[in-house]
Amino acid sequence: MNLTTLLLLALISPLLAQTVKDREGSIRSDREKMTTQDRWIYNDTDKAFATAKTSGKPVLAILRCVPCLGGSGLDSSLNDDPALAPLLDQFVALRLINVNSLDLSRFQFDYDLSLSALILNADGTTYGRFGSWHHQKNPEDKSTDGLRASLEASLAIHKNYPANKATLGPKQPLRLPYKTPLEIPHIANNPQDFAPDLDWQGKLVQSCVHCHQIGDGLKAAYHDEEQPIPLLLSHPTPSPATIGFDLSHNHRATITSVQPGSLAAKAGLQARDEILTVNGTPVISPADLSWALHSLHHTTLELSLNRSGTKIGITLKLPEDWRLETDISLRVGTWPMRAWIGGGMKLRDLTDQERRDKNLSNNQLALLAEHVGQYGNHAAAQRKGFKKGDILIRIENLETRLTESKLFALLLQSHPKPTSLKATILRNGKELPLTFPIQ
Repeated sequence: MNLTTLLLLALISPLLAQTVKDREGSIRSDREKMTTQDRWIYNDTDKAFATAKTSGKPVLAILRCVPCLGGSGLDSSLNDDPALAPLLDQFVALRLINVNSLDLSRFQFDYDLSLSALILNADGTTYGRFGSWHHQKNPEDKSTDGLRASLEASLAIHKNYPANKATLGPKQPLRLPYKTPLEIPHIANNPQDFAPDLDWQGKLVQSCVHCHQIGDGLKAAYHDEEQPIPLLLSHPTPSPATIGFDLSHNHRATITSVQPGSLAAKAGLQARDEILTVNGTPVISPADLSWALHSLHHTTLELSLNRSGTKIGITLKLPEDWRLETDISLRVGTWPMRAWIGGGMKLRDLTDQERRDKNLSNNQLALLAEHVGQYGNHAAAQRKGFKKGDILIRIENLETRLTESKLFALLLQSHPKPTSLKATILRNGKELPLTFPIQ
């Protein structure tokens, strides 16, 4: 699947991230606004890092997909909230609105967010990451409390740098085979012929490489070679919910709830605990914790916590397959994989009540086809006879309860080559045999 198809999906599917009506107008307006003020350096990383070197300030890099509504409320606060200004003045503020020539050896983050932030030293060392799924799903939320806490925590790291540099190792970018997005095959070979800079004199919107296309292209490079896609790419930056707890979006890293019976609960984590470090590395935000999970190379988490003013330590032992619990259902980057696994269906695990209503066990596979694609590779399931409303209850030897995310994790690993699997569905209360496509 090339990027033209992916862009088409982004336009036709109401389930993907929504954008403003005048996409080009929003980009041009943003450039006019940002290049006529003194705080933000616009799309110029070299200037930002040179300024940081001479000023002694850290770089605050905001990566923003301007036409996307996700994060737009927070974005307006960045530009217009006078109360935030004194804090921003302690940084070299860099605004990046496209990633065509982004240095991937320096800038790695959650590519499915339309507003992300990285805080870095002038020498390129990453202090931390910020990116809010709460603001992504609630564009009208302008709250900056979580961002403020993250920026203040990063300033504390900066104050102690470079004495604390060794503790920051796990925050640094991972090794990638490409220097910039334009080297990724699915971007490099795209008919649009992306250039390092945006086409301000021509097709502006079409000339922009979107953040999510980096993740899409990294996965596609494995898929095209018929190799298993690493979970690190298919299920990236896991949320804390993967291991059983949630963090507040209004604080640096404060636990709001712990799932009963989860790994976190068994380890002794409690609501209102504030996470200070993970395996000795300081945490400045929920996104920072997600990166710690994303880049984890073993199965032990040593957490340092502030519990009611007392510093305590807790160890979480993770099972080998803990990444399989990562929920990727709301990610834009999941849509290409829905073509590869299942031929264009969006599947949802039935709730316990829905299962009771249909006389289905709580332990069996029961995935409802909420959407069946109609175009290109996303119409493969339709061509095999699947319909919206079908309930998938068996795929070969898979019969136990799975989420769509976990199903994808298993099948992307076990079936990297195109094939067809025997499947059974429920339609109008009757079992029917169908062929489940893997492309």
